[in-house]
Amino acid sequence: MQKHITNNEILQMEQSQRAALINSVGGFKSVCLLGTIDERGLTNLAVFSSIVHIGASPPLIAFIVRPDAVDRNTLTNILETGYYTINHLNETIFEKGHQTSARYAKEVSEFDAVGLTIDYKDGFLAPYVKESKIQLGLQFKERIDITINGTILIIGQIQHLYFPSYCLCDDGFLDLEKANTITCSGLDSYHKTQRIERLSYAKPNKQIEHVKLKYIE
Repeated sequence: MQKHITNNEILQMEQSQRAALINSVGGFKSVCLLGTIDERGLTNLAVFSSIVHIGASPPLIAFIVRPDAVDRNTLTNILETGYYTINHLNETIFEKGHQTSARYAKEVSEFDAVGLTIDYKDGFLAPYVKESKIQLGLQFKERIDITINGTILIIGQIQHLYFPSYCLCDDGFLDLEKANTITCSGLDSYHKTQRIERLSYAKPNKQIEHVKLKYIE
């Protein structure tokens, strides 16, 4: 039997129940660790599941920050320094990644608190997560304040990209499954992925075909 819930019923739900429902109903999401550093050199690491592709030319990625009525160290650090990293979660580190959502004091680095390793490379200011197989270094480009609920959209441009060479296909497609990247639903449910098929570019009056992955390495 199909259940029907109206907008009024959603708004009348207990807050945590409403948050769990609405965070789940949007579907499976990208889940990554954002690494930042402040002007004093204090590092911060936080898990985010609101990361979205904005465009490829230039290469832009965005994420949502909740209202900053309380301290948001990730947001503060990005606005201070202009740089941050996005690090894919995988099966070996997702529990440690989840723990970064705890509210540690600003003086406590989540890297140390949860047992993940800081990785600096190529002169980039912000710290990467060494245990992550796919790492992005981004430069802050734009902040968009969303007035309807006080959230903030942060847009960054990719400056550096690191991934296992065996994951790259000859047409540029990056096979995230080969890097053991995982996904999430809701606020606390983590999932493996299994590709069904990769399909050809859709055109009118042309039959869809299955695309065979051809790896460079």
